[in-house]
Order: sequence, then structure tokens, then C-alpha cells
Amino acid sequence: MNLKKDINKLLYIFLFSHLIIWTLAPALTNVNLPLDTIEALAWSSQLEWGYNKHPPFSAFVVGVVYFVFGTNDWAYYLLSQLFVLTAFFYIWKLSKDFFDNSFFPVLSVLILESIFYFNYTTPEFNVYICQLPLKSIAVYYFWKSVTKNNVTDWLLTGLFCSLGVLTHYSFLFLLLSMLVFFLFFLKKNNQVSKNFFLSMSLFLILCLPHIFWLFKNDFLTINYAFARTDVVNKEWFDHFINPLIFFSKQIGMMLFFFLTFFSIFSFSRKSLFFKKINKKEAFLICIGLLPLVLVFLTALITGAKIRTMWMSTFYLFNGLVIFYFFQKGVKIKKINNFIYIITFIFLASPSAYIYISLSNEFKRTDYPGKEIARLVQNKWDQNFVNEIKLVIGDEWSAGNLSYHLPSRPIWINELKNYVPKIKENQGVIYTGNPKILKQICPGVFGTIQPVGYCMIGKK
Repeated sequence: MNLKKDINKLLYIFLFSHLIIWTLAPALTNVNLPLDTIEALAWSSQLEWGYNKHPPFSAFVVGVVYFVFGTNDWAYYLLSQLFVLTAFFYIWKLSKDFFDNSFFPVLSVLILESIFYFNYTTPEFNVYICQLPLKSIAVYYFWKSVTKNNVTDWLLTGLFCSLGVLTHYSFLFLLLSMLVFFLFFLKKNNQVSKNFFLSMSLFLILCLPHIFWLFKNDFLTINYAFARTDVVNKEWFDHFINPLIFFSKQIGMMLFFFLTFFSIFSFSRKSLFFKKINKKEAFLICIGLLPLVLVFLTALITGAKIRTMWMSTFYLFNGLVIFYFFQKGVKIKKINNFIYIITFIFLASPSAYIYISLSNEFKRTDYPGKEIARLVQNKWDQNFVNEIKLVIGDEWSAGNLSYHLPSRPIWINELKNYVPKIKENQGVIYTGNPKILKQICPGVFGTIQPVGYCMIGKK
């Protein structure tokens, strides 16, 4: 193979194969969509500017897909892979500005396949998958902005940064890192500063509806984030134990990444690429390393438990960073070693996914959501003449009903402030503990273990 001629072809083959394999593997072996995807679909049944756990953008995305494809599960697996591939594509576009040859941009993308977060976990569309292309696109346009200072690029940076924050608050660590780069390397340029504040203004305007929603809803998503990190009533040793656990888990998740890199790398006195830091080096440090440092410092200062999955988007730029700073030690003649390892991971990961999916019968993706919805609908039709318009309960049991039932009922977690919105003769189903529901149900009660269903409709 003529590497210089075919390296980009290799990338396209990789991207297309990744798309097909990781769309078909879950679509053919899973009975039900994963938890986070069902959760997002439940939220999307009634679009808001925020939900009980996360900001709104991921729900908006799956809402659009549901509008077009309905209850075809494969569409949501395809959605996940399109988001992953878009992220890879923009990493490649960004990398081309940092290397003089076409090898390294492609290698910077291929090596990401060695990271667990970019293969095995990708069938589950969630806030982290949704955030992947937003991060890579935002950084790409930020780099274009600081090098060309084009107003359009600055506005696109503000747009995708706002969508990133409206997906998951962890995006703020990247924004802080970008701000550090601006303050230390660009603030003296008046024209750049003017465009930067224009971009920031657009960012704030787009985030304002969610900020208003936060005030109106007692900062629900922020309180959820604090609860997940368990920052309240910390013991002094948590400030050391939790950061150590966090650091150890990240090293463990990166083992295959380093193994893959060292298959093509040779140590020598000339292999390190450290010199006086210029704009490119500073940029890569800020977008590739500084966010990780900020998360570690957050864990150290607050004692917070940083969930491993929260870090899944933080490694998008690892390939670009490591190949840029250590490119002198990379031996292209060892490319076969690199390709063998990536190919092994590329094939082993979906094989493991398929095996576990078929052999383990106790996963959420084996939940008979469609069949349960059919039984509930039959019971409803035997007793009521109106449609099911509202399901109440947790995101899993009630969320599956919202997704699978033909009437696509609105999901809510609890009635609370929703009572005034309920219309006369609106069909409602409560899901929950069968012992409690049976005692208080004013309508028709049924059980599909372990969940109880209380149906209230028009006779």
C-alpha cells in the first residue's frame, strides 16, 4: 500500500466501517433501547429548556429523530454513530492545521478507536455522545477564529459552545480552558477581543432561556449534579482519596491508547518535541490537557466523586496532542504494528458487545418494552375510549411507555406542578410500586412485574 496516497482512503474506510458495525451490532442484538436513550426520549415527549438531570439539547436531538423515524430503534443507534463520526471528522480537519504531512491527522483519529468511550459505549445515545461533535466543532472553529479572526468563525464558536453547555455542564471545563488561552495569548489584539466578546454575547443569549429555566425550577439540574458528586458533608480524606481514584480510573481507561501509541513510537533524545511554547503548543495544552487538570483540581478541592463516564468527551483531542508533541519519535515504518492493534480493537470491541448482548439476559437492553406497551395498550382499549396522553413515573418504566405506545404520551416524573395542565378526559397512566398503586388507584389497576400500572381514562 502506498501510504502517502492511501492514508486518507484508510480514514474513510475506517469511518464507514465504524458507522455500519456500531449501528448494526446493537440494532440486531438488543431488544430494547438503552436507559439513557429511553430517558432522553422521555424528556423529548415534552420539550422544555431543562429537565430533572440535564440541560435540554440531547432531548431535542432525539425528539427530531423520533419525529422522523418514530419507534425504529436502529435510527437511534445510527444517530449515535453519526455524532461519533462527526466528532472524528472535525478532529481530522483540526489536526490538518497542526501537521505538515497527511499521516498524523489520520493517526490522530484512528488511535481514538483504542479508547473505550469511542466504541463500546457509543450505541447508547446520551448527553456524552451528544457532546462529542459539539466539542470537536467548537474547538475547530475556535482555532479558526484565533488564527484567521473571521466573524463567522467566532459566531460559530459561540453557537457550538452554547449547544455544548446546553447538553452537559462538563463543557464548562473546556470553555474555561479556551478562556485561559484567550487571556494569555490573544487579549492584546483589539480586533480579536472585539470578535471574542461578540462570540461570548451570542453564547450567553442562547443560554439565557436555560438560565431562566434554572431559576424557575430551583436549579434542579445543578442540584442533581452536586448530588451525583456527593460534595455535601465530605470528610477531609475524601479530598485525597477521590482524586486518587479518579486519576487511577483515567489511567486504566487509557491503557490501550498508550499501548497503541508506543507500537509506533521509539524513544530517543530527539523524540521529544518540547521547546519554547508557541501559539500551537499553547492551544493544544489548553484544549487537550487543561480541562483534565481542572477536573482533577475540582476533585481535589471539593472532594467530589467524578464519575468515570463524565470524562468520556475529554479524550477527543488525545491523539492530536500526543502525536503533535511526540511526532519526532513516531516511526512510520512501524505503521503495520499500529494498524494491527487498531484492527484488533476495532473487531474485538463489537464482538464483545455482541457476545454480551446475546449471552447476558439480564441487561436493560433485554427489557421487553415494546411487548409491555402492547399489553398496556390492550388493557386500556378494553376499558377506555380515549387515548393515552400522559404517563407518570420513572424515566425507565414510564419512559418506555411514552416511547412505545402509539399515542406517544407525554412523560412526567411526578404530577406536582403539572396538574393544572391536565385536560378533561385526558388519559393518564401511573407507573410505580404495585403495592402502593393498587391501594390508591381510582381507575383500572394492573401489574406487569415488577411494575404496577394505574390507568385513568374515559369509559
